[in-house]
Amino acid sequence: MAAVVIGGLLGPAIVVALAVLLPATLAGVLLRLMRTALLFALPLAGSAFVVNLFFFPEGRTVLFAIGPVTATAEGLSFALEILVRILAIGGAITLFYLTTPPATFVVDLERRGISPRLAFVANASVQTVPALVERAGQITAAQRARGLDTEGSAWKRIRGVLPIVAPVILGSIAEVEERTMALEARGFTRPGRRSLLWAPADSGRQRAARWLLLLAVIGLVVARLTGWWA
Repeated sequence: MAAVVIGGLLGPAIVVALAVLLPATLAGVLLRLMRTALLFALPLAGSAFVVNLFFFPEGRTVLFAIGPVTATAEGLSFALEILVRILAIGGAITLFYLTTPPATFVVDLERRGISPRLAFVANASVQTVPALVERAGQITAAQRARGLDTEGSAWKRIRGVLPIVAPVILGSIAEVEERTMALEARGFTRPGRRSLLWAPADSGRQRAARWLLLLAVIGLVVARLTGWWA
């Protein structure tokens, strides 16, 4: 939110450095964060950069032309701003994912009064992609053991995708059914609040940091709406 509210190029870059790269370095996940965040944000960032560079409506200063389209300095400036904002958002989400175990996240949501159903949905959303990737790897290895050729030319790779997609989808549906039955057997849908046997540690410094971050974002929004922050 801060990267979007502040605007410009320098402000979001400072946000990325202080709120993403520095905590990732302290947590020892900087290399994993850079690799995952780039893969996560690269498609959107690349398309946004190209569109704004060549089709910015207020572009006047022409840098170069490729056929009927022209790249402008104003488009380049705005494209860089969008790029930094996307990196800030993607980096923050990736940092949270790399440093917060899903089980801890769900337990803390329930401890704060969130419905167990909503907490389960949040946990399932976080674990969906890694689970699909792991299942796809297992099925690919099994198909290769049966003689499926998934390497070589582009056509062989495309042809090898179809025998993998169907088992991944069917296996995911079967896993959802099994998980639903297991949750029902454990009384997941019973009314009332559950008794939690464990809660993650939450120090006073962490609580103070959360409140300071929240107040800082609210202050930035108010400053931007009132015109104090141009």
